[in-house]
Amino acid sequence: MARPPTIDHDEAHLRFSTTVGGQTAYLSYRRVDDTTVDYMSTFVPPPLRRQGIGEHLVRAALEHAAGKGLRVIPTCWFVRKVMEQDG
Repeated sequence: MARPPTIDHDEAHLRFSTTVGGQTAYLSYRRVDDTTVDYMSTFVPPPLRRQGIGEHLVRAALEHAAGKGLRVIPTCWFVRKVMEQDG
């Protein structure tokens, strides 16, 4: 992948997503309360895996939460892994 994918935030459907080559990858979440989000699941279609797309989704979601002052619950193992890498 030459450049980072464009990540869209669909607040109505509670997910961050990107479409590459006609395939959609996404991170779904739920609002726990006014100050907390739970990043529950990240999905990247098999043909798009190992290209960094999942990490781009997670980082966009984390940046969104930070910008809104939200606490993140990383229910998704992949979100937790990226957060641990960042320290």
